[in-house]
Order: sequence, then structure tokens, then C-alpha cells
Amino acid sequence: MTNAIAALSHCLPSRSRLFRPIVRAAAGAAVAGLLAASPAAARGPDGIADVAEKVIDAVVNISTSQTVEARGGEDMPNMQLPPGSPFQEFFDDFLKNRRGGKGGDKGFQPRKVNSLGSGFIIDTAGIVVTNNHVIADADEINVILNDGTKYRAQVMGRDKKTDLAVLKFTPDKQMTAVKFGDSDKLRLGEWVVAIGNPFSLGGTVTAGIVSARNRDINSGPYDNYIQTDAAINRGNSGGPLFNLDGEVIGVNTAIISPSGGSIGIGFAVPSKTVAGVVEQLRQFGETRRGWLGVRIQQVTDEIADSLNIKPARGALIAGVEDKGPAKPAGIEPGDVIVKFDGKDIKEMKDLPRAVADTAVGKSVDVIVIRKGKEETRQVTLGRLPDDEKPTPASAKSSTPDTDKTVTQKALGLDLAALTKDLRTRFKIKESVKGVIITGVDGASDAADKRLSAGDVIVEVAQEAVTNGADVKKRVDQLKKDGKKSVLLLIANADGELRFVALSLQ
Repeated sequence: MTNAIAALSHCLPSRSRLFRPIVRAAAGAAVAGLLAASPAAARGPDGIADVAEKVIDAVVNISTSQTVEARGGEDMPNMQLPPGSPFQEFFDDFLKNRRGGKGGDKGFQPRKVNSLGSGFIIDTAGIVVTNNHVIADADEINVILNDGTKYRAQVMGRDKKTDLAVLKFTPDKQMTAVKFGDSDKLRLGEWVVAIGNPFSLGGTVTAGIVSARNRDINSGPYDNYIQTDAAINRGNSGGPLFNLDGEVIGVNTAIISPSGGSIGIGFAVPSKTVAGVVEQLRQFGETRRGWLGVRIQQVTDEIADSLNIKPARGALIAGVEDKGPAKPAGIEPGDVIVKFDGKDIKEMKDLPRAVADTAVGKSVDVIVIRKGKEETRQVTLGRLPDDEKPTPASAKSSTPDTDKTVTQKALGLDLAALTKDLRTRFKIKESVKGVIITGVDGASDAADKRLSAGDVIVEVAQEAVTNGADVKKRVDQLKKDGKKSVLLLIANADGELRFVALSLQ
């Protein structure tokens, strides 16, 4: 996909190169998806009409305004004319006006920018759920009902990680509210209904099916989207996705769109995620997620082979926070978490979701694989700091270098004992122990895995090493044992750890 996935917003910069804003009102009309007229689909259209009639008054438009600074005055040229020129006074007045002086061009004055999105009422007291990017940086937020009534709203809380926000307004008449359904019970092919404000056409109903579940579109640490082919366009952001029982099973958030319009691939945050976040935002005005205090990596086939884990599964611990809950529980780098609080961890991304959904302060059993054997550790979860990013351990990349102190070669790497001079040269902290890499063969597997000069090998196959001879000895032994790969524990200059599996063939 190139430039294809678009967040349903107009007011925020995209999270990545693939995300573009899509809430701002635009000219044109949204074309609803056609429903197949076959006996198997008969319940779809009939049920959709019932759902729309039942819930449409609970779906609202979100109108925001934001004051932005004008650009242009500071970019005007500083024009200089010859001394005594009869035109100097004229140009001075012109530039003064263009830069916002008295009587100048109002286009260079601070101005308001408006945007539109969608939302839905979950409590008749005036509680509304929408996307965070719909109301981010807004100076004024208004909720507009299906009958056109407008109310000023305030933000109760927001969560950037799941792109959700809760608003509050004070109604002066009876409201219609909707309830959350169970998104875990959704089946592929099940009919769903989207209602929102596409292209400023409020109260628009579109329908489709559940195309996929558990989609990860790399927009955040807890990606777990419902994919649907119900038509979702600019302005649908924050609107509800209903099942045929009239329950909200998702919040429409993003689409794949090369042109900015619907092509039948939209994404919604599942209600199971939304309900938990909304409850915390209403209660605390913020989210309070569980925290394990580890950095993790994906267990690749090579890493699984090195650790004798079959089949490849779980989340590999690349680092443990000194002040985190995992440390006193005895969890160590190199452990692979395969079960957390009774939930199977099939792949890396399952762990952050499971931890975040667990109550702060709860004691849970964590099953890890250590040196081929399962062990159970009990951890009392802390609270995820606001600036904590439960993301995979990152790899370092830089240009390979050479060093005259190389004492050994192995795995396409030039290796040396970690001397004081090398610490100074590569700015490596005193706390980092191991064998330093001073050069990398550009045609080696190590180069493909982005190892570089200045990285430090801490362990080879989960055994500590202190010099190049240790590394070569361990590698030669693994080759004799018929191993296909070797697992290295790598530290960067600051001591942050990650695992890298290199081929022995």
C-alpha cells in the first residue's frame, strides 16, 4: 500500500506516512454500498432499516473550531530601494499592511479553522464517544443532534493510544442513547451498519459486512481493528459501527483510500477496547493501564530455533526496567512470555494488549520459556506511565567501521575486548559489559540484521562473553551441534538490549 491508509480526521498530522486526515467537510456526495439482493442476504437489508430507525437519533455530528496563527507576514520580503527613491514610502506602507498592520490584509490575522466528525451518545445525561483526532487541539466543540439542535461540549477525557475521546454536554430534552455490544462475538461476513457525517452529509447510513478482525495497521501499540466494507468516508470519524441488534460494536477510525474516498476497506476500534477505555475516561478523566516494565521483540523462526521453542510463539523479553514490576518477579532478558494471566500470547503484539487490559495492582501468573523449559512467575502489575511506549525493541543502524584493535572474526563481525579507549570512541557506558563489534561485513547476515560498529555482544546463546575468543568458541560449538542459527544479546551504547538471531549456515 502506498499513501493509502487514511485516519478519519482533518485536524491532526498523520501518525505515519500512510495516514492522511479525512474528516474535513468536502464537496461531493458519498455513494452508499449496494446490497446484494439474494435470499441469503435478505435479513441484511431488512435488519438495517430497523437498526437505522432505532439508533439514528443517538448518532451526532461533532463540529470543532480551532484558532491558528496566520502564516505569510513573516515570509514577506524585506524590500530595499535606493536612498531617496519616491517609491520607498509606498513600499513601506504596503509591507506594513501585508504583515498585519493597521488596516492591513485580514488574511494574515489569526483565523479559525473548522472541522467535522461524528460521534454517538452512550448516556442520556449527554455523554458522547468520538475519536480523539476529531477534537484534538480544538478551541470549541459542538455536538449537533440529528434534528439540528446544537450543544456546546467539553472533553471529559481522551486517549491517544486508542484514538478515543469522551465528551459531555448538558441536554435540555430527552436524549436517545445506545449501548455497546460484544465485538468478540462478531463473525466474518456478519452484517454491520455505519452511521455518521460523511462529507458533511449528517445522518448517513451505510451497510456492509465484517471483512476481517484483529487487523494491525501500525497506527498504535494496541491495534486490533475490525475491518468492514461498509462505506466510510471523510467525516465518519468517531461514528458508530452497529450490529443488527442496534449495539455499537466499533468506532469508525480509519480507511484505506488512495483517493480519499471509500473503496470498501474501513477500520473500526472494537467495542471491547472502546468500552474499557471509555469507562476509565469517565471515571478518572484518563486511562490507567497495567504495566509490566519490559521491552519485547517478535519471536522469529530463527530466534525460536535458537531457543528450542516449537512452534514459534510468544513475546521475547529484550530488556527489563530496573524499577518495573517484572524485575522483582524474576523475569529476565531472553525469557519468552507464552501466557499472561491465563491468556495465550501467540505473538508479540498480544502481550501489550493483555497487560494494558489488566487492572493496575493485580497479581497475575506469567508463564515464560527459559532455556527450553516453562516457568511460572507471579507479577504485581504497576501503572503504565503516560510517556511509556510499549513498543518493540528497536534495532540500531549505522555505517560499519573498522578498528585496529580487532582480535577475532566471527559471523562476519570484527570483534574486540571492550577497552577504555573503545568505550570512549563509541561512547559506551561503563555499565555495558561484553564484546564490542568494530566492523561488519556488508555481505553478511549480521549486516542484514543491522548490526553495526559500536554494538556490544553481551551473550551468545544465553551465555555471557567477554572477548572475541569466547564468541568464536560458542559459535563453533553450536555449528558442531548442528544448530542453524545463534542468538545474540546485543546492547547499544546506552545499554538498551535486543536479541538478534544470525544464521550459522
